[in-house]
Amino acid sequence: MAMTKTQVLALLKQNRNERGIAHWKKLGAKTGKLKSFGIGLTQLRKLAKQVGRDHKLAQQLWKSDFYDAKIIGLLIDDPKQLSREQAEVQVDSLNAGMLSHVFASCDATLAKTPFAFELARDWMESKDDMRRRCGFSLLYELSKKNIKAMDDAYFLERIDHIRTAIHGEEMWVREAMNTALMGIGKRNKKLNKAAIRAAKAIGPVDIDYGDDNACEPLGVFKHLTSDYLRKKLEGKP
Repeated sequence: MAMTKTQVLALLKQNRNERGIAHWKKLGAKTGKLKSFGIGLTQLRKLAKQVGRDHKLAQQLWKSDFYDAKIIGLLIDDPKQLSREQAEVQVDSLNAGMLSHVFASCDATLAKTPFAFELARDWMESKDDMRRRCGFSLLYELSKKNIKAMDDAYFLERIDHIRTAIHGEEMWVREAMNTALMGIGKRNKKLNKAAIRAAKAIGPVDIDYGDDNACEPLGVFKHLTSDYLRKKLEGKP
């Protein structure tokens, strides 16, 4: 039986985390004026599985003033019913916590939509920072899939663009570009070599994570040259 918005909010309240709430309050303006039950993303994913896919409920939760409810809404949305119009509205409201990360990356529902490739293409060229960030986050997700329009030549163009543009980009766009470069470099040997050359040319990518000292910029070169990945790519051209 499908859950209601009220039931989901009750579930979130039952799983509230006081330590997480205290951390949320310290974020100040970074909360986007949203409230929070202080629940971590790993736990929210588990709760989302309990709720199940539900497009109508997802839209209701997105309108909530609770950050955790919005995350659940993103996680349970149905990629077959999620429209580009909805995505264009939501991308303008990704101003808090991990919303943009869950929206466009991290096994995002958006990456499973039929229009994901076109959306990533358009957003990567957008003048809006958040759209570019999400565009490259989608590129990372799509780099894991086999899509006809995304052949080696396409990805080589993306690598070249990232190499030449990354240091002139807004900070969070840089982070998304860095992650996309890693994803592309994991596809096959040819792209791995090209991505390694780009990562070497790019050098360190500066990301300021503020007070969260646990976070460090992704070491793309280190990941792409690891023994684990080298063995995984054996047998691939």
